[in-house]
Amino acid sequence: MGLHKTAAHGGTESCKEVFALLSQYIDLELPPDACEQIRHHLQGCPPCIDFAESLRSTVELCRKYEPSDLPKPLADEARAQLQRAWKAAR
Repeated sequence: MGLHKTAAHGGTESCKEVFALLSQYIDLELPPDACEQIRHHLQGCPPCIDFAESLRSTVELCRKYEPSDLPKPLADEARAQLQRAWKAAR
């Protein structure tokens, strides 16, 4: 991965690469050199910083979500399948 800015911000190839890897970055699933390149990019790119913070907040909210909090209109079998999938993902 080579994160290089190619123009004034506006959706550079670097930003696209960061966006594509952000979930793995937040979950600490990338090699250290890739994490460092993303950190470096985020230091100088306010739109990517905002996106990263938004994604991080969303991930934290999802991790706190309990399957018992599902809305009632969901069918019992669908609820059971989601609960099994949630437990398996833990």
